[in-house]
Amino acid sequence: MSKEVLVVLSEWGFWGEELVGPLEVLDKAGYKATFMTPTGKRAHALPPSMTEGYFDPPLGKCVTDAYFAGKTRDIDASTRLDNPLNLSELFPVRPYFNSENFGHGLEAYNNAREKAWEGLQKFDALLLVGGSGPIVDMVNNQRLHDVVLGFLAQGKLITAECYGVAVLAFARDWIDRKSIIAGKHVTGHALEYDYKDGTGFINTDFNMGPPPYPLELILRDATQPGGQYHGGVGHSISTILDYPFLTGRSTQDSHLVGELMVKALEQGLRRYGW
Repeated sequence: MSKEVLVVLSEWGFWGEELVGPLEVLDKAGYKATFMTPTGKRAHALPPSMTEGYFDPPLGKCVTDAYFAGKTRDIDASTRLDNPLNLSELFPVRPYFNSENFGHGLEAYNNAREKAWEGLQKFDALLLVGGSGPIVDMVNNQRLHDVVLGFLAQGKLITAECYGVAVLAFARDWIDRKSIIAGKHVTGHALEYDYKDGTGFINTDFNMGPPPYPLELILRDATQPGGQYHGGVGHSISTILDYPFLTGRSTQDSHLVGELMVKALEQGLRRYGW
């Protein structure tokens, strides 16, 4: 049977290569990709990821080549990303602690989440695509945290790229609040590669300047005790598989991320890159 991957995209802009890279591999392997966004709006790629020759100041080099710029423009202009699943309709929101009838509300929330988790059973893996957009509507999205926890409970592959990896650091059981990546090996955007200025999003003219948090430091803390953050600074790629978590540092890891997804799902690969 063909495998199906749930792909989550930000409505504030995803990085093209981080979708196109793994998607090309998954398509070739015959997998079905089902797209989801936080509120059901159609996702679009960040303009720099569609611009051939885009120069990344921290890396001091071009990070958008002609191939991926073209492929990103193609998928952005196509109908493939139309009509994504609406996360806000599929998963419940947890009630405020001080809301009226909190006990009954919490029970209703847990029951609804259990039912939503049943809807995840048809998927074989989860892919959280990176870019600056996830900072806005994915990283601290409680509903998306519950999606991750659902895949974790079912022992399925959870893949995240770039700033999408931050979702894994914050997706925690509401009761014990322990990091699900504690004791695990992961990668993500390194301090050396963070912007000093220019973090931007689509649908707004707001320039955040530097990212609102240093992802590397969050991941270093979240993986303890016993785990490790791998930045791979000075190396072209940094891709880490410590099942069920597969993480890619940035754009250059995207194609390998797809290859490792297939190997994990079809060959039982459980460890790579550390």
